[in-house]
Amino acid sequence: MGIVIGIDVGGSTTKIVGLNKGKIQSPMFITAADPVTSLFGAFGKYIYDNGIHLSDVEQVMLTGVGSAFVDSPLYGLPTRKTDEFIANGFGARHATDIDRLIVVSMGTGTSFVRINGDEIQHIGGMGIGGGTLQGLSRLLLKTHDIHQVAGLAAKGDVTRVNLQIGDICNNALPDLPVSATASLFGKADSNASPEDIACGIIYTVLQTIGGAAVLSALNSPVKDFVLIGNLTQLPQCREVFPKMESIYHVRFHIPPYAEYRTAIGAALAYVRENSTI
Repeated sequence: MGIVIGIDVGGSTTKIVGLNKGKIQSPMFITAADPVTSLFGAFGKYIYDNGIHLSDVEQVMLTGVGSAFVDSPLYGLPTRKTDEFIANGFGARHATDIDRLIVVSMGTGTSFVRINGDEIQHIGGMGIGGGTLQGLSRLLLKTHDIHQVAGLAAKGDVTRVNLQIGDICNNALPDLPVSATASLFGKADSNASPEDIACGIIYTVLQTIGGAAVLSALNSPVKDFVLIGNLTQLPQCREVFPKMESIYHVRFHIPPYAEYRTAIGAALAYVRENSTI
C-alpha cells in the first residue's frame, strides 16, 4: 500500500498527516484565509517538505467542515471524504488499547463520540471550545491569540477569580474537596489582573468541557476519555484534567499527536477498508 494522506479541513486551518505502512508521518498544520487555499497550501507544502512524489500517494482522505468546499481531485489524486465524527473515533481509538471510551474533540466547539469496541457513535456536542476561548479573550483581554492568552494564564492565579468550595464552606463536601470550583468567575471583580482573567477564561472552557464529558458517560461503564483537538496543547490541560480525574474517578487521556487525531482518523478510514495495520 502506498502513502495514505488524511486531511482535516477547517474554515481557515488545515491539518495534514500521512500514514505510511501504518506509521504516522510528519503531521503538519497550515493556516490560510479560506479552506480551499488552506487545503491546497497544506498539501503542496506537505509533499514538498517530505519529498513525496504524487505517484507515492495511494489515496487522499478528507474530513472536517471545510471539506465540503472540495469536489474535485487534489493535484489529480483520488480523494474521498469521511464523516468527521467517524474520523475522530478512528483517530482516538488508534492511540489507545481501551475498548470503551468517549472521544472529546475540542475544536471551535466540542463534540463527544462514544466508542464501544468497533462501534463508533456521535452522542452530542456543545458550543463551548476554542471559539469560546478566543471570543472571551477578545472581549476581556483585547486579543484572540491563544498562545498569548496561555502565556498570561501561566502567570495568573485562578483562585482570585473562581469561587471555590473552601470560600463558602469550611469543610469539604462529599466527593468535593475544598479546592473544587463552586462558581467559575464567581469571585472576579473589576480589579482582576489580565493574568488572572486569562487563567479564568481557560479554566472556564476546560472545566466546562470536562464536566460535560463526564456527564455524557453518566449511567454507563465508560471511565476513559480521550481528548483531541487544538485545545489539548494548552499547558493548563495538565492542571485542570488531573484535578477532575480525582473528583470524578475517571481518566482523561491526551494521546501523542492529539491535535492531529481527526486527520489521522481520516486516513485510517481508508486503511481499515483496504488492509490490516
